[in-house]
Amino acid sequence: MKFLKFLLVGIVFGIILVKSEAVSWYRIYEMFRFESFHMYGIIGTAIATGVILLLITKKFKFKNIEGGLMSVPDKEKGFTRYILGGTLFGLGWALSGACPGPMYILVGTGVFTILIAILAALFGTYVYGVLKDKLPH
Repeated sequence: MKFLKFLLVGIVFGIILVKSEAVSWYRIYEMFRFESFHMYGIIGTAIATGVILLLITKKFKFKNIEGGLMSVPDKEKGFTRYILGGTLFGLGWALSGACPGPMYILVGTGVFTILIAILAALFGTYVYGVLKDKLPH
C-alpha cells in the first residue's frame, strides 16, 4: 500500500504514452527517419517539464521519501563515454522500436514479443555490470 501512489502514476503515465502514440513503432520509425515532429515534440515537452520541475524542487526545497533534500548529483565530465553510450542506446531504441520505459507499457498492451527486447536489455545491463571495472570511464 505504501507504493500504491507510484503504481497509479505509472498506470496513468502508461495510458498517456499509449494515447499519444509515443510507444508506437511507426512513430519511432518516423522520428529516426526525421519524417515527423511528433516524437521530438513529446521528448521536448518532457525535457521542458523536467527542467521546470527541477527548478521548482530547488526553489521550494522539496524532500524525498527519506526526508532528505532532493538534488541532482553532478555528472562526471567526459565526451567519449556519453557519445558511445548514447549511440548504443539509440541503436537499441531504433532496432527494437522502443526505449526502456515504453517496453513495459507494450507488454501491458499485449505486445508480448517485446519481452525479447526486455530480456536483451537486461542481459546487456548484466554484461555491463560484469565488465564495468574493465571499461574506460
